Amino acid sequence: MSYGNLIPAASFGQEKEAPQEIPGPGSESDTSRLQAASRVNPRTALGVLTENLLHNGRARATVLPVVLHSKPKPASENVFPSSHMITVPNKFSSPGLSISGEDGTEISLSASGGMVADYHLEEDMTALRHKDFRLFLDLSSSSCKDTSMQSQPDDPVGSHDIFAVDEYSEDIYIYLRRSEVKHRPKPGYMLRQPDITNCMRVILVDWLVEVGQEYNLSAETLYLAVNYLDRFLSCMSVLRGKLQLVGTAAMIIAAKYEEIYPPDTEDFAYVTDNSYTKKQLLQMEQLLLKVLAFDLAVPTAHQFLKQFLTVESVCSRTENLALYLAELSLLEVDPFLRYSPSKVAAAAYCLGNYTMNRMIWPVSLHDFTGYTLAEIAPCLKDLYKMYWSASSRPQQAIQEKYKASKYCSVSLVPPPASIPFR
Repeated sequence: MSYGNLIPAASFGQEKEAPQEIPGPGSESDTSRLQAASRVNPRTALGVLTENLLHNGRARATVLPVVLHSKPKPASENVFPSSHMITVPNKFSSPGLSISGEDGTEISLSASGGMVADYHLEEDMTALRHKDFRLFLDLSSSSCKDTSMQSQPDDPVGSHDIFAVDEYSEDIYIYLRRSEVKHRPKPGYMLRQPDITNCMRVILVDWLVEVGQEYNLSAETLYLAVNYLDRFLSCMSVLRGKLQLVGTAAMIIAAKYEEIYPPDTEDFAYVTDNSYTKKQLLQMEQLLLKVLAFDLAVPTAHQFLKQFLTVESVCSRTENLALYLAELSLLEVDPFLRYSPSKVAAAAYCLGNYTMNRMIWPVSLHDFTGYTLAEIAPCLKDLYKMYWSASSRPQQAIQEKYKASKYCSVSLVPPPASIPFR
């Protein structure tokens, strides 16, 4: 879902202040400069110091504002190496601290009261370490970077989601099981479509997988788009010339709901080779929302599978194989719309677990879901047939997607010769 334009965190709480002048080599003396520094309450140190380090013009704990007095140098030379670490004792006996570097740079730390003490930076910076206080300067391109603004690496599936909270996981699962009944497409809707066939839908879903890869959309966005598509086709007859328009509009809605930064409508018009205009996409989006009654928060097989993987974790290869099998089920209306999303997720978990570990349905998931292996078996058999035929199908977008190393190349794993029940 889109959050609109984000306001940078650094813009909150900023105070308008008069620009501060840094004395240059034309100043009268070091003494006058030090006295001027003690009268001013500076707020920047070595470039940009983020506001979250300061409060009411005074540093938290023993962090003191810093004023630079330096000779004119190029910007690249007027910084400390990023590997250096400066530490200052907690207690001072002076109103400011002056530190002189080997290159002539002088740093004055103005305190709230006391006297001045002089320190000299040497090549070995460990001489100034103090166990009670450490000030880390991570400098790059002549500025201090706020580590909270740095990008974080992607986490594994389910490592930080709400399903990992034991206090709520059972209640969430019960709610999702009730909700999936209300938002299921009609299993036999394709029989009532006068102009489109199941093969056309398979081609459309395969193309939606490629669109998701093109714009780096999440797997949940794809599942939501297919759900919106099937629910719309369950209620409305569509001509074959408009089927791609419906699928694209479903992807637009799903991206707006699920993604932080969804692609623009012009981008979706572009991926259709400009077969449809932006106006046509927006009109179909409005029609889809009316038919769906704006009911977009629906549980998917992907959501259930993530929860199962949280309850009973497996290795990353088994996990990605289960995700691959669940995504294969999106291609066919019949038979997979006859099964609830939770049952499809359970079948994908069982088949992936058996293929990799020769284990099927653990007791923990039986207790958590209430599903027995006999209840999962019909869906598991249909998914097993789909697994066998996946490599020979003309639509290969899902197979190509899961050949990537980040998915452990699980689409290259051959299916088992048999499953332990008929």
